[in-house]
Amino acid sequence: MSVVEKYQEAATFIKKQGVNEPSVGIILGTGLGGQFINQIKNPIEIDYKDIPHFPVSTVEFHKGKLVCGEVEGKLVLAMNGRFHYYEGYTMEQITLPVRVMKELGVKNLLISNAAGSMNLNWKKGELMLIDDHINLQPDNPLRGANVDEQGPRFPDMSAPYSKELNAKLKEIAQRTGIKLNEGVYVCVMGPNLETRAEYRFLNRIGADAVGMSTVPEVIVANHAGIPCCAVSVLTDDCDPDNLQPVNIQEIIAIAGKAEKTLTSLYCELIREL
Repeated sequence: MSVVEKYQEAATFIKKQGVNEPSVGIILGTGLGGQFINQIKNPIEIDYKDIPHFPVSTVEFHKGKLVCGEVEGKLVLAMNGRFHYYEGYTMEQITLPVRVMKELGVKNLLISNAAGSMNLNWKKGELMLIDDHINLQPDNPLRGANVDEQGPRFPDMSAPYSKELNAKLKEIAQRTGIKLNEGVYVCVMGPNLETRAEYRFLNRIGADAVGMSTVPEVIVANHAGIPCCAVSVLTDDCDPDNLQPVNIQEIIAIAGKAEKTLTSLYCELIREL
């Protein structure tokens, strides 16, 4: 079965559950989800395991549900839990939900993640609007024969994050008093965190924050012509000269505390779309 047949079959199943033309897609990252999901009115919840060809999230703090409903007057489709390359999935599997969102009619994609901060001017718990990224993962979701109806063979990536969406987010943050840093995100394979030398390297090549997700979905969103934006919750300090062992539970707790701010930011953006 081709990838086109897979995402079309998944989209058909989702439509049969009552999901009809959502305009905004959301991908919720590590430690994020509960507070945003609670904002969704009249939710339709679908377990990933029930959707044809959908992977199942194996990370314990990713819920593994697709939730559709209304937020600020818009119909949204939210992924409560995403997939990662380190879980053993192919890039095709990781990005299948973005193809499905396109098939369902999504016009804008909002992404979140938890990331380690290498910019020593920023603090844990703050947000970073992603302006650009560096892709260090060992595979690309567009590798292989191109399907022209999905997008061009050589998609432009000069501005992978929508300038219009980013401008709206910065204006909202300024208006509402939300601290919103802006920087470059680097995506690595994981699942191990980085060594001191690796943090130095990543910072020197231009990255402000590091994580293990987001970039595959952004590549496919650009290929499919879906404007997207992404915000990182900075959950740990990656200072190679004062590096402390990482406590994953602490990372989840910090992401949870920052989620209220991120939820407020994204709900206001949705209202303005």
